[in-house]
Amino acid sequence: MTDSTAAHPNTAKSLTIGVFDSGFGGLTVLRALLPLIPHAHYLFLGDTARLPYGSKSRETVARYAVSSAKFLHEQGADLLVIACNTATALALPDIQQALPIPVIGVVEPGAHAALATSSFPASNIPDGPNQVLVLATQATVQSHAYTHALSALGLEASEKACPLLVPLVEEGWTNHPVTDEVLKIYLTEALAAAPATQTLLLGCTHYPLIEPAIHRILDAIGHPLTIIDSADATARATATLVAHHFPNLTPTAKPTCIFYATDSIEKFQRLGSNFLGQPVTEVNLVDLGG
Repeated sequence: MTDSTAAHPNTAKSLTIGVFDSGFGGLTVLRALLPLIPHAHYLFLGDTARLPYGSKSRETVARYAVSSAKFLHEQGADLLVIACNTATALALPDIQQALPIPVIGVVEPGAHAALATSSFPASNIPDGPNQVLVLATQATVQSHAYTHALSALGLEASEKACPLLVPLVEEGWTNHPVTDEVLKIYLTEALAAAPATQTLLLGCTHYPLIEPAIHRILDAIGHPLTIIDSADATARATATLVAHHFPNLTPTAKPTCIFYATDSIEKFQRLGSNFLGQPVTEVNLVDLGG
């Protein structure tokens, strides 16, 4: 599982987990973390002033992501979750090198979850390899991060870029005929290209909000799949990482969350509440530069 190699001694009585995304989608990871690790304090940063990361070069994404990661560490994070597929795909090694704390991204946990739910090893399927279909943004698909992670586990990946889904989710159209039609087109095209697919991996932290719609469309086209939510997989992998690095924690009464954004506080509060599944009432504005 992906994490930083440097050991981090647990000298604190409580644990502070930093969660970072270029925008709002990573709040689905935080939503999954809260019930799994309730004995922690959470710091969430959305780098909303510099999104979208997907249109930037690898060097620029790495610079932005490292500065955001360092900010959370300076605020007291003992462990960092990169809840952003683009930042994980393009900048995870840079972030791990820059910080003296454990760091985990979203790609490898999703790949391992896909392996755990695969019925057969790829080499044992007589009519061809069992493919894992990855739905993701254009930038994540172009990085081939999921293909590399799945191939390392003996699974064959088929990736499908779905550029319209993020704006539809952010518009709040999670249960809308337009979103259903767009999903039907994407899924029909992807499954025609990879008919051996048995597992669908949601490679964007926005996509858990439309998982019910995905199930509905898959049933309608007659190709049900096992769906892997990479946000949930990342939260579970983080819980394992916490147990390994911080075995003697003092539980807190309830988790606490502090939210930071680099721009668009009102939009963060409005959209963030949908992603987190509970009100985001206070967001702190921070300036991390260009």
